[in-house]
Amino acid sequence: MTQASDSIHETVRERYAAKAKTGSCCDSSDCCQTPGNKLYPLELLEGLPADISDFSLGCGNPIAIASLNKGETVLDLGSGGGLDCFLAAKQVGETGHVIGVDMTPEMIEKAHANAGRMNLPNVEFRQGYLEQLPVEDDSIDVVISNCVINLTPDKFKVFGEIQRVLKPGKRVAISDVVSNGPVPKALKENVEAWGDCLGGALEIKEYTRGLQEAGFENIKIEPKDAGGKILSKMPFGVPFSALITATKPVKG
Repeated sequence: MTQASDSIHETVRERYAAKAKTGSCCDSSDCCQTPGNKLYPLELLEGLPADISDFSLGCGNPIAIASLNKGETVLDLGSGGGLDCFLAAKQVGETGHVIGVDMTPEMIEKAHANAGRMNLPNVEFRQGYLEQLPVEDDSIDVVISNCVINLTPDKFKVFGEIQRVLKPGKRVAISDVVSNGPVPKALKENVEAWGDCLGGALEIKEYTRGLQEAGFENIKIEPKDAGGKILSKMPFGVPFSALITATKPVKG
């Protein structure tokens, strides 16, 4: 990886390591800016300990668009404390399997501890970069992610890795921060702004192009408000959260 990529990784890692240690998820500069957890319906969070359900660093609810089925294998990119993995585990059941990947050792440790508390043997966590996923080829039914791909230096490489690990015909369900129009140069060149989910926001047309070049089809990017409601118009000139779906074609 380049020196710039290493710098971005290190800045993001330090920020989220601190959050894992303090147990505090959001402040005014984070991807998520809702007090408590308003990103998920209460019925989805039912049965989860409050300290786990409230620890969300995301910008949306990828579980709502993932259409998970019993027995599926799910991969969560940037799994943090494990919340989305635990929600996915509920839906895929004991015959399913959930893998969380995160580059921050402190988050992996926190997620492992949370999974142990909840007695979820079908959930595991692996440390690694999204640009180099520690996951086998053609082994995943659904890839989810929540406000993390925007933090990566090489998003096109991430898209290629998603394509590699997905089984043919399977799908992507992502919540991420994107932009409609160029991100200001001052933000793009500020590594702290990357940690705020601003500097690394990719333009929608580039996000779409990246997924297309990786080989995905049926790509849909829908802007949403803080409550998860789909917006009829895309904001212009500022980063915003969106729900993103796509599928890996079946091999001919």
